[in-house]
Amino acid sequence: MSLNLDQLRTFVTVLDCGSFSAAAERLEITQPAVSQQIRSLERRLGVPLIERVGRSLRPTAAGAELLAHAGGIEVSVAAALAAVAGRAEGVRGLVRLGSGATACIHLLPPLLQGLRRRCPELEITVSTGNTAQIARAVEDNQLDLGLVTLPLAGRAFEITPLLEDEFVAIAPAAMALPAHVTARALAQRPLLLFEPGGNTRRLADAWLARGGAARLKPAMALGSVEAIKALVAAGLGCALVPGMALREPAARAGLQLRPLSPRLSRRLALVMRRDKRLTAPVNELRRALLELGDV
Repeated sequence: MSLNLDQLRTFVTVLDCGSFSAAAERLEITQPAVSQQIRSLERRLGVPLIERVGRSLRPTAAGAELLAHAGGIEVSVAAALAAVAGRAEGVRGLVRLGSGATACIHLLPPLLQGLRRRCPELEITVSTGNTAQIARAVEDNQLDLGLVTLPLAGRAFEITPLLEDEFVAIAPAAMALPAHVTARALAQRPLLLFEPGGNTRRLADAWLARGGAARLKPAMALGSVEAIKALVAAGLGCALVPGMALREPAARAGLQLRPLSPRLSRRLALVMRRDKRLTAPVNELRRALLELGDV
């Protein structure tokens, strides 16, 4: 028994899209060609793989088993091809990465610098946004890879958790803060938060709610951790910020830092489409990002 990788990709795409016509459009082939590939795959394996229930398509029991392995098969094959291509001709070409602004400023520069030294012909573009924006661009193939804040879900995605980033409380040097800052302590002071809409703000809101400050209205809501730090240093309030943004001494200028009680952290993850073809440029950046991981 052998497995045709083009037929396997078509099978995954049909289930991901929910119809043969949508799969044909994504794969840029005709609908009859999609149907023929599914029939050929089913004949090759000797079992039906897809069944129609009402207007919906779903995998049969055998199809579900194949689907569980399909992503790993495609990723392994693509990684092997990319590794061979990289040895043969060097890594060159474009790869598109999406990232939150904080990680872009405080985490990515040394990684991208190392990549540039190793692969001078590799062209990397970086776009910033929140998790929802990056995930949408990855799903639409406008980005090859995304560095996002969990939680994130989606059948189209391969999601690999990378690292924990613990939050801290920051305040102007002259503001009195307890040794371990609680939500109730922050509720007694002007508080600056990230603007609504992103996972970082949702994590902060949930922590505040658990600590008895569910109805707290922030003094300001901003889209940039660097803006929050600058306004806190200017004496306009205190804030919850990811510890990643405070690693360097210069990043802590004019601020005092305190741990939170209870602790709060966010988890950063690498996201890509399950059916993403791992070209040599994409694979090189992916490997570099995976080296950040603690898993």
